[in-house]
Order: sequence, then structure tokens, then C-alpha cells
Amino acid sequence: MRLHYIFIQLSNVAMIKREVGKDFTFYFICFLLLMIGNNINAQKISIHFQNKAGDKILQADSNYQNAFGENFTVRNFKYYISNIVFYDSVKTQTYPDQYFLIDNADSASQQIELNTSLKNVTAIKFLLGVDSLKNVSGIQTGALDPAKGMFWTWNTGYVMAKLEGNSPSANMPQHAFSYHVGGYKQNEKTAKEIILQLPQKINCTNNCVITIQADILKWFNSAHEIKIATTPFCHEPGELATKFADNYSNMFSIESAK
Repeated sequence: MRLHYIFIQLSNVAMIKREVGKDFTFYFICFLLLMIGNNINAQKISIHFQNKAGDKILQADSNYQNAFGENFTVRNFKYYISNIVFYDSVKTQTYPDQYFLIDNADSASQQIELNTSLKNVTAIKFLLGVDSLKNVSGIQTGALDPAKGMFWTWNTGYVMAKLEGNSPSANMPQHAFSYHVGGYKQNEKTAKEIILQLPQKINCTNNCVITIQADILKWFNSAHEIKIATTPFCHEPGELATKFADNYSNMFSIESAK
């Protein structure tokens, strides 16, 4: 498509030259260099989020076990990714005010594609969750639309991440457990900045793909030990929510980069 577009533009230039009868050589060369430059700089970076439970791909209603021997299945797993930053050895490229909702039930949502002018990438940074400003900016659209089921109220803001399922260990109706983790106020913040170094520098001049693993087992056992048997429910900001946030901040790792 890009080459076709270039050929069309070159034909237009040639037509103008014939009609006007002037020497367009200089302008033609400038135009050609500009088009080639745009074509070169239009490379893309794809980020693929691969949700897992340990070394197993996360699938609805499959059986998993956490570090405490508690068996469980997952019915719903969602989380926000925003404020992405790519690093190379000399500069960065940022994507402010872009928000993505990763939904384990929607494979298309697990793939983020961004244009980049960077030739190489050595690391990626992003926010797991929604920044404080958006939490107090009223009703949003797109990934932040309240219809997505990830918004509480203006006073409590967005659910940064959600994990729901069933476990024999949960002392709840139908043995359900439900974690809706949110909070943006001082001492209740659950959005977490994630920085991941790539295993090696990757060349993105011909596009590149970064696969990031999100391990839900970290929700239960990382910075804090949280058992389904004693904690099957979390639906409000506070101390428990911040503990979950401390845990899920450790769930990401680079699976591959190429």
C-alpha cells in the first residue's frame, strides 16, 4: 500500500511538471526523500500479553493451584495498561493518554500495536492501571468506558485489575472468589509502574514483537501471602487492595523479544 501510494504521488509530480513546464528536479528529489523517510520511520512495535498461571496458559475453567495448595479456576481476568514508554540506548518514546484493557476472554485485546521511530529497543515501561488524573476526569470513552465494567464511582475511580473465579477453598456462595482491585488516593494507590528490561537489544527497523507474560499466581504469593480461604473477596480501596497491588506488580516478565 505504501509503495502504491508513492507511485501515485510520483505520477502526480510528473503531470505537474509537464503542465507547468518548469524544472522540478530539486522538488522531486526532496519529495522522494520525504516519502522514503516516512516509509522507513513507520515501523511498528507489537506488544503481546500472554496471561498464565505459572507455566500454564490461562484458560477459563481450567484448574490451577497456588503456592498454598489451593485449587481454583478463573472466570474473569482483566487489567489496564497505560502510559507505555520504550527505551533505546540514547532516547525514549512515550505514549501518553493511551489506555488499553487487557481481557483474558478477548484475544484481540492482548495485542497492542504502536508506531515507533526508534531503531532499537532495550526496555519497556508501563503503568498497570489508570493514572490518578483519569480517575477524577469524569466519564471516559474507549477502553475507559464504564460499560467495560472496570469503573466504580467518581469517588473510588477505576478498577485497575480484576480477577474472579471459583475455588473449593473459598467460603463464599458457589465457592466464588472475587478481587476488584482499585484505589487512586493517597495511601490507597493501586496503579503500579512496571519496568522490564529486554533480554537483549532488539532491532525494530523491520518491526518487532515483545511478548510479556502475566502470571496470576503472583496475586496470591509475592510481596504478601494472600490465601483464598481467608481472603476470597476484595471490592474496595484500602489496605487489602494495596497488598494485592504489591503482589500483581510482580506478575510481569519478558517471555520473548524479537
